[in-house]
This record gives sequence, structure tokens and C-alpha cells, in this order.
Amino acid sequence: MGSEMAKIALYLMTEKGLEVFERILSVDPSLVSHVVVGRDANLEKDHGDDIEARCATARIRCFAREKAPSVDENTFVMAVSWRWMIVHPGQRLIIFHDSLLPKYRGFSPLVNMLINGESRIGVSAVFGAQDYDRGDIIAQRHSEIAYPIKIADAIQINNRNYAELAEEIVRQISSSQPLVGQPQNEAEASYSVWRDREDYFVDWRQSASDIKRMIDAVGSPYAGARSMTSTGEEVVIEEAVEVADVACELRHPGKVLFVEDGRPTVLCGTGLLRIEKASLVTPDGQMDFLPVRKFRIRFR
Repeated sequence: MGSEMAKIALYLMTEKGLEVFERILSVDPSLVSHVVVGRDANLEKDHGDDIEARCATARIRCFAREKAPSVDENTFVMAVSWRWMIVHPGQRLIIFHDSLLPKYRGFSPLVNMLINGESRIGVSAVFGAQDYDRGDIIAQRHSEIAYPIKIADAIQINNRNYAELAEEIVRQISSSQPLVGQPQNEAEASYSVWRDREDYFVDWRQSASDIKRMIDAVGSPYAGARSMTSTGEEVVIEEAVEVADVACELRHPGKVLFVEDGRPTVLCGTGLLRIEKASLVTPDGQMDFLPVRKFRIRFR
């Protein structure tokens, strides 16, 4: 393919999309035909405005998702954090996915990997396919992680994987090297199921270590782990630490067992978790939940 045809249309969302865009601009901005920006109302900051502003400074055409132009079939389409169908020839459609495929196909893979305590996170670039996240793998990047780790920190680590992988692929395209994909091993495939509001609520029957990972995995930029009290108050748990377990004759997960300096220690299915920072949800917004004023609190 001649160099004049080596153009890339970028479909971008979130901070990952912004970082990939910056890296591609550092390689060769003339490769980018245009950018399509998606929005995510579930994030505190979806970086859509930042992507649009960067397009303006780089003098690259930019479109909202709803007004995306048609793309020539010889143009490569590169999608980062994208969640909508893109109709384009599979060998010209490059999808970036937040896991090391074929593991964690689907939704919120990084969140679910942290909840599960995976020691390795990463990103895959695959060709488009009829079924989501099942395209041939072009390349992957990964990083080892240790716990405890918050989702915001894991995102930053994986953003670097995104940028490095994008640069590798863009350099291949710019030098007219063919992109070659390897089929996924279906025997190793797993699926990451979509998450909704109910999935933000803590199940106190789980172990303290499992709950701690969940709290860290769904915090900022996401909505945060939540629990209801027996009096109907909704609490967002932002920080918690595991503490040494004690023998309980009858274990009632969710009950506060100790209070230290206004910080409640909660019984879990196994282990104890002390809440270090939490907010109470009110009609006027969130307010500090700590220090607790009463001892007998049951989280549900």
C-alpha cells in the first residue's frame, strides 16, 4: 500500500484515547485523517473536551460520535475505549481492548481483573470481527502489578501500554508494513460481564481481602463502592484497610464490631475491614460519613 493511503481515522474515548492520540501525534500527525469523539457520562471526567481541544491545536478534523463521517475502506480505523459498533472492513479496523485476550472479553475488564486479584494487566490490539473481542490479535502489551492498587493507578499503568502499543502499530502502518494477526485460543477464552449500579454495592459475606480489592477497583474515576445501613442510609466507601481478625462466636457480616477514632471496623465473611474514608449520600450531595456517631451500625 502506498504511503499516500496510510491514513488512520481515530475513534477515541476517555483518558486512554487521549494518551493514544498524543502518542500518535508524536509519531506523525499527518497520518490522522480525522478523530471521532465518544462520551461517557458515568465517568467523573471523560476527557472528551480534552480530545477535542487537542484536535484543534493539531488542526485535525474532529467529530462527535453522532456526526461521524463515512470512512474510505482503505483507511485504517483505530478504536480506543469505544463501545459502539463500527462498520468497516475487518482488516482495516483495529480495536484496542483493556485485557490480554482471549481472557476478559467484554465489559469493564480492568475493573474485573482488579476485583479478581490478577497479577498482570494489559491491552490487546485486535482486528475487527463479527463477535466482540474475538478478532485476530495483532499485538499486546502488559504490566505486572501488586496489591493493594487503586483503579486510578492501574489505569495510568495501562495507559502506557496503550500508548506503546499504538505507537508500534502506527509505525508499521506508516512504513507500509502489513499488520498480521494471530487467531485467539478459544480454549482459554473468558468473558467479563457488564456492570451496573447494583454491582457497586459491597457483599459483606465475602472475605475482607476480596472486599478491599473491590473498593479499590470501583473508586474514582468510577462511582465508588457502596453499602446501605440498616437505617436506609447510602454510604460510599472510599478507603478501607484490612485489620487482624478476631474469633466471633456467631459471625454476622456487615455489623460494626469496633469503632476506633470514629472509624468503624466491619465484620466480613472472613476477616475484618476498617473504613478509613467514606461519604454519606444525601439529596444535596455527599457529606463526610466519618467519624461515626453511633456504635450499632449494620451494613447491608
